[in-house]
Amino acid sequence: MKILLLGSGGREHALAWKMLQSSKCEELFVGPGNAGTAKIAKNVNVNPNDFEAVKATVLELKIDMVVVGPEDPLVKGIVDFFKKDAQINHIPVIGPSMKGAQLEGSKDFAKEFLFKHNIPTAAYATFTKDTVEDGKKFLETLKAPYVLKADGLAAGKGVVILEDINEAKAELENMLVDAKFGDASSKVVIEEFLAGIELSCFVLTDGKSYKLLPTAKDYKRIGEGDKGLNTGGMGAVSPVPFATPEFLKKVEDRVVIPTVRGLQEDKLDFKGFVFIGIIKVGDDPYVIEYNVRMGDPETEVVMPRVKTDLVALFEAIANETLGDMEIELDERTATTVMLVSGGYPEDYEKGKEITGIEEVQDSIVFHAGTALKDGEVVTNGGRVLAVTSFGNTYDEALKKSYQNIDKLNFDKIYFRSDIGFDL
Repeated sequence: MKILLLGSGGREHALAWKMLQSSKCEELFVGPGNAGTAKIAKNVNVNPNDFEAVKATVLELKIDMVVVGPEDPLVKGIVDFFKKDAQINHIPVIGPSMKGAQLEGSKDFAKEFLFKHNIPTAAYATFTKDTVEDGKKFLETLKAPYVLKADGLAAGKGVVILEDINEAKAELENMLVDAKFGDASSKVVIEEFLAGIELSCFVLTDGKSYKLLPTAKDYKRIGEGDKGLNTGGMGAVSPVPFATPEFLKKVEDRVVIPTVRGLQEDKLDFKGFVFIGIIKVGDDPYVIEYNVRMGDPETEVVMPRVKTDLVALFEAIANETLGDMEIELDERTATTVMLVSGGYPEDYEKGKEITGIEEVQDSIVFHAGTALKDGEVVTNGGRVLAVTSFGNTYDEALKKSYQNIDKLNFDKIYFRSDIGFDL
């Protein structure tokens, strides 16, 4: 079949790399893609948020399936757009409906869902600019640190954690009254802080049954030792050493099963990936957040560990036969280290020539923010490349990634040399 994958990051390169291993994938198009996807598939210049342009591309290329990488088109309702259009409503789209995508699109919606279905999560309350003073009083009932979350999508930067009550009150005002994150912070969720260690749980669902993908742990902060500003993610490991079979059984029983059951009970049309951000408090799992797509950079360690045909899994999701499928996993550890532009996550320059990719051996280089310029691969984003390796332990896998990073270069290259430091 001919497949269109929407997106342009490291997640999409990893998904493309995996889908192309399937005998069911006759031709793969990536829109808009990057320099990495250009080498293995066919890039098409289409904006995933321009649904009319996506439709035109789908009709022109005679596409049989659409896979949505990023969250934006899902939250904006691309699945609903396809279903309502007689010319394209026969084409399966892997991703949830607009309502289902609110699990990521609205922190308030997600918290309501969690409480309604008795899924363990932190206590919370939601405020608007009209109730900002109530929000400040609510902060006074909590112990430090204080967690403030913009309700809507804020490109991974909408969560603020502060130690000082006065700073927290000022930040609440900044988010609600001064619209720090624009429309995304027209509502703010204040949560109790949970102390523990985090992991990412990935689930495939056809809305009825589900399959668990490998767990992963990503590293969000720009600085060594998890210090400094939040980024989209500086590296990841899979599996997660502290996620024992006993703990994962709790995750499945207390979180995954009630989540899938909740989707059915609330009639949320959902065919695709559910990312569940879990925090392990003592020996118990609590949900921090939902995403309605694969995480990045976790995709770059999860997909290489999936041995099962990914396109066959997507087909089963579309046909609601996922329950009949088995998922086979590579037992080895996979790690990825992200190479970023100097200055990221704040101001950075683009268009820097990247050298050394063809010299990498025994690792996979997934492109994130890259482009082709006069035949050369250049930087085109904050996060530029993800170097993924296998090993029998995460130390062995990381050693390979770091050895290969020595061969790569672009102006003001930066990466964290301590991925996995806390394991």
